[in-house]
Amino acid sequence: MAGCRNNGTCGTSGCNKLNVFDWLSNMDLPAFQRFDIIEVRFKGGRKDFFRNQQALDLTTGDAVVVEASGGGYHIGYISLQGELVRLQMMKKKVKDNAEIKPVIRIATAKDLEKFADVQNREMPTLYRTREIIKDMKLDMKLSDVEFQADNTKATFYYSSDDRVDFRELIKVLASEFRIRVEMRQISLRHEASRLGGIGVCGRELCCSTWLTDFKSVSTTAARYQNLSLNPSKLSGQCGRLKCCLNYELETYLDALVDIPKVDKPLQTVRGEAHLQKTDIFKKIMWFSYDTESTWYPLPAERVKQIIDLNKQGVVVESLTQDKPDAASGDKVADPVVADQWVVDSVDEDAFAAKTRGSNKKKRKKRKPARPAAESDTTAATPKSENSTPVVAKNRPPRQSKPDLSANSEKKPPIAQEEQPQKPRLPHHRKPNHKNRRPPFNKDGGKDKKE
Repeated sequence: MAGCRNNGTCGTSGCNKLNVFDWLSNMDLPAFQRFDIIEVRFKGGRKDFFRNQQALDLTTGDAVVVEASGGGYHIGYISLQGELVRLQMMKKKVKDNAEIKPVIRIATAKDLEKFADVQNREMPTLYRTREIIKDMKLDMKLSDVEFQADNTKATFYYSSDDRVDFRELIKVLASEFRIRVEMRQISLRHEASRLGGIGVCGRELCCSTWLTDFKSVSTTAARYQNLSLNPSKLSGQCGRLKCCLNYELETYLDALVDIPKVDKPLQTVRGEAHLQKTDIFKKIMWFSYDTESTWYPLPAERVKQIIDLNKQGVVVESLTQDKPDAASGDKVADPVVADQWVVDSVDEDAFAAKTRGSNKKKRKKRKPARPAAESDTTAATPKSENSTPVVAKNRPPRQSKPDLSANSEKKPPIAQEEQPQKPRLPHHRKPNHKNRRPPFNKDGGKDKKE
């Protein structure tokens, strides 16, 4: 391709302003069936249509000399040609008639050199014109100046809130610069599109790269998307609301159908619950009480139920689910139970099994103290003369109860004589704590026996 040969990836904002991808460029049509109108781009992204009457072999990106509307000629760059131009004219409602100006020729090197010299006059003219406007005390903001390629006409772009009488200004400018003057008023959005810049998203402004139709943007779009109504965050470089607020508005409107509208606080026994935050796509709403700072997430369906109950004069127990009371018929909330089950008609057996298991743990009996010492063979109690010796037999170690759950594995029982029990001392004999090993010496030496 001609031009900067970056194929649409130019990062200098010079050749990718309001560019169009020609997705019909690979179609080979006969020369007599080709559409003879082309689209030409000028400074600031301004585009216009011209007729190729001479059947010139043109390529997208070529510089061409075209006839200007007010007389003379101008130089622009081809942005679109072929059948896409026909579709573009239908979109912009431009008629194919004799009013379309012709293409004179392909721009030569001499034409481009002269055009570069004319463009060098734009910035000094802009600064000088601003000084004149300030001296004349006109309520207008001059944003850009565009000279025609033949150096006979200049277009001054300005923005103003009110109507400005610039008849005296035109006379002063025409006499000082020796050119024909055209004053064109533009909006603040068009001004930002001509100047360009980088948005808060880190990319070039949409109005200067691809956006051509400026639709009205209101603060209602920000309210639907739960955005804070902060002018510094919602305003773009033009000083107006950002155009990107309209991009996802329809998606939010579709999701807000299932979200209830909360006009007043929810009435509960604990107090009034105020809406703090809404997650539109997850359909979760957060409420909080006046007496505490905790936020309680509730689904949108539950909020609808509470709103309907409040309209009927029913004050719910809490923000959780409610169940009807059998005695009074009123609706009360489920209490928060630590380690119990709620009895239902379906889970009566499971509840009974759970209750029996808990009662067994509570009624655990205390084992009585053994009266005599136990040994491997036999042992007698020397408490009194009439007492008879009590023989202690070896008892097998207790086996743990097998876990009958589905996920547990059955373990084999432990052998009885694997670890014999040690004999216990009688109650009247206490162990001598003095014979224990002294604690570890902190000085780093080994422990010594006393």
